[in-house]
Amino acid sequence: MKSTIPTVTLALGVGIALACATGPAAAETPSPKPNILFLFADDWGDGHASVLGDPTVKTPAFDRVVREGVLFSNAYVSSPSCTPSRGSILAGQHFWRLGTAANLWSVFPEHLPVYPDLLAEKAGYFTGHTRKGWGPGRVAGRDAPPAGPRFANFAEFLEQRPDGQPFCFWFGSQDPHRGVRGNGAALRESMGIDPDDVVVPPMLPDAPAVREDIAEYYAQVQRFDTDAGELMRLLEERGELDNTIVVFSSDHGWSFPRGKTNLYDVGVGVPLAVRWPDGISTPGRTVTDFVSLPDLAATFLEVAGVEVPEEMTARSILPQLTSDADGRIDPTRDHVLTGRERHTVAQDQGNSGGYPMRAIRTDGFLYIRNHKPDRWPEGTPHHERAHTENAWLGDADNGQTKYYLWANRDHPDIQPFFDMAYGKRPAEELYDIEKDPHQFHNVAEDPDYAEVRRELAGRLAQALREAGDPRELGDGDRMDEGEYFGGIPTWPGQEVIDRYRQESQTPPPPAEDPTR
Repeated sequence: MKSTIPTVTLALGVGIALACATGPAAAETPSPKPNILFLFADDWGDGHASVLGDPTVKTPAFDRVVREGVLFSNAYVSSPSCTPSRGSILAGQHFWRLGTAANLWSVFPEHLPVYPDLLAEKAGYFTGHTRKGWGPGRVAGRDAPPAGPRFANFAEFLEQRPDGQPFCFWFGSQDPHRGVRGNGAALRESMGIDPDDVVVPPMLPDAPAVREDIAEYYAQVQRFDTDAGELMRLLEERGELDNTIVVFSSDHGWSFPRGKTNLYDVGVGVPLAVRWPDGISTPGRTVTDFVSLPDLAATFLEVAGVEVPEEMTARSILPQLTSDADGRIDPTRDHVLTGRERHTVAQDQGNSGGYPMRAIRTDGFLYIRNHKPDRWPEGTPHHERAHTENAWLGDADNGQTKYYLWANRDHPDIQPFFDMAYGKRPAEELYDIEKDPHQFHNVAEDPDYAEVRRELAGRLAQALREAGDPRELGDGDRMDEGEYFGGIPTWPGQEVIDRYRQESQTPPPPAEDPTR
């Protein structure tokens, strides 16, 4: 198992809608094909669920799906950035094959086939989404958004669905993304999350500001789980839950240092569980096959009897769902590919590109190729000379932990954490997962790992060539092109930073020195 638009609280909206839709008239004729309900979080990292061993966060809805379905313990996104990750899932392809949509805040190409459209056109599915679907970015030349037509909520979607027609619905929560949390202290209290109870992972210093930040994140995870549970309850009351494939996952890891936008496990590893009583004969299993979330597109199409288009590089996980076995079911699923292009325009003056990188993750190792090691992996720390005015570590979302690390970056106990999160990196990184599960110690230059490094570097290059990666085919710089439509995290001002420096008087010792 791997380690770990401002909005009104959705639970209220869902609750009101349910009250209007759960009367006697709510029953529907069961559809002949399975329904599909995709419960999709925004920045929810793997391991952060009670059923996965987290002692603080409570996730009863996700836990139920794990107990009554299949848990995938090696699930990864194609890219740890919202737009390319979501696009890769919808298109069933590696993110680097999506053209302009390989970058954040971009344009979704008109020609790309997406599974909601194919399900509607070829299998008669009623499709739709609410909240965050594909994006952020712009869509042109399509009759509907890539994730399907937008609805106010799930209840409205079901009310408009023709009787007996199978449905495919994308519930795109905006939890636990930063920037939509509101009053953090009030949310933590309402969700029963005490900062003193959280477990601070070893890549972060155990400081009050960090604990509060994690506690607020946990509170949002619980809010997402609560909202997801309400959707499942609505289907159960209508007698349709057991004929519905319920998929629980996230677009990438949590938005903390070395998480989101990074190819370490905390950036690309996500929870993934599937519940489908009518199709899963042996529930409660854990599958260790490596799964890339674009595989969901091929799975949904296969279940519906729709041919998977040739351009989709994804592989259906239906054999893993219908098997009776635990562990590794398909021996060829022994690795996964991940990568990243431009997240924001966050480099120094004169450079509008991103931080391109690719990786291969196996059971034993993580190998990362950084194509532009001269650039800043999380954006320039020099806001006064940023390409985009006042951009500051622009690929890392602003928040208490980021502020705390910056304010105390010169303290000897904090500097290793800061450098590990925001400092420049070598062209190659290699991590021994068994000895170094948190991926702190780069052994790419260690002679004892020379053969492993060569083997994985070659294996990655070959796989990328076969998958048509422009970076591997000599045309990678064009992936830096294309207009960026979004904002960028900016320098908050010295006054904000000074508030976090007060804790530097007695900084805590690291739980685990990441440099040793």
